[in-house]
Amino acid sequence: MSVDAQWRELGDGVFVRRYAELDLSVGLVVGEERCLVVDTRGDAAQGAELADAVRNVTSLPWTVVLTHDHFDHAYGVQAFLPCDVWAHPACWSELVRVQRVARPGLSVTDRTELDLGGRTVALVHPGVAHTHGDVAVTVPDAGVLFAGDLVERVPGGTFSDESFGPDTVLSAWPAALERLAALGATTVVPGHGEPTGPDLLTRCRTDLEALLDARGRVRDGELTETEAAARTPLPAEVALAALTKPAD
Repeated sequence: MSVDAQWRELGDGVFVRRYAELDLSVGLVVGEERCLVVDTRGDAAQGAELADAVRNVTSLPWTVVLTHDHFDHAYGVQAFLPCDVWAHPACWSELVRVQRVARPGLSVTDRTELDLGGRTVALVHPGVAHTHGDVAVTVPDAGVLFAGDLVERVPGGTFSDESFGPDTVLSAWPAALERLAALGATTVVPGHGEPTGPDLLTRCRTDLEALLDARGRVRDGELTETEAAARTPLPAEVALAALTKPAD
């Protein structure tokens, strides 16, 4: 699938739109009565571009879900207002802090089902992981999972050095992916990278578990961070980004 800022249909009424900038993926799910926009891009202009693109597909009223608070996924939200916007409370706290929204919208704390008319989607908070407020979107009737940055797909691998930040909880991330795998999706849309099959969830979890093992060896004094990074399946710079972040 090319990175061409065009809608690609993954299942009946379920679309992904990919952008070359940051290799970003956003989503759209169309029901009979309303549509759901998954993430809003990185600023007001990008959000407006995406809103126009949604209108090229459907004139139905929209609801928005934000998979997490990072700028590239959430800072375009103003272009869609006023409307219902769903996110985890931790995401809302950050967006209010940086003045991207005036007040919190609707909150996902575990699992919330939305009726779009003729189909139901589920918004799932699988636990703290990439951030404290990750939300994934599952479309059961199409077998599609929009995973946000809980999973990523880069050429030849999974994560990048930007996948691990001060709000990442590395120790809890594998369990979050197990919960996503249990949803049974056949198509997984990462926050960055091409849609693929559910094997990506397994590969990402395996890489995260390797990072946790490496971090434990560093903590126990068996290896230096550089030595431990070299023993993971990830590129050294990616592993070091995870190993040098503050321990959760």
